[in-house]
Amino acid sequence: MIKINLLQVRKEKKKIGVRREMIIAIFSIVLLLVGLFLVHWKLTKDKEETLTKISDTKKEITYYKSLTTEVNKAKEAQKILQEKLNVINALRKAKATPAKVLDELSIDKPEKIYFESVKKDGSKLGIEGVALDDETVATFMTNLRRSKMFKNVDLIVSEQTVQSKIKLKKFILSCEIIIM
Repeated sequence: MIKINLLQVRKEKKKIGVRREMIIAIFSIVLLLVGLFLVHWKLTKDKEETLTKISDTKKEITYYKSLTTEVNKAKEAQKILQEKLNVINALRKAKATPAKVLDELSIDKPEKIYFESVKKDGSKLGIEGVALDDETVATFMTNLRRSKMFKNVDLIVSEQTVQSKIKLKKFILSCEIIIM
């Protein structure tokens, strides 16, 4: 009878199986380590990107905070300027002030007239003065009538006087001030 020793084959098969299992185990561990390394690398990269975004966002926040302070300063300056404009507009719309009346009189006054007195009583204005001739008084009255500040311009008195041997016309005018 022939005896075949099958134990050797089985032992060889077992050794090959153990080697395969060891190779698979080592390969699995290497794959696991590579996978863990890739996950760690990805997480580290994401963390750095997030930290970069956070720092960029903080920079933007500080930039926008500085802009808001500048905007608030500009709004305050605008408010102050608006208040000044309101005061200026209120002064422009103010009723006929003495300065405006005198300014308008000086604009309408011919060169050959000088005023002796100007009296204001409510909206009535009385003007006393001296002119070189009647024509100059008439020109002055015409100028006052054309003005937007005066109405009902009337000549009350016109008489001839002599001053320093020169014949002059003394006049008294009456008019109403138009309240704007």
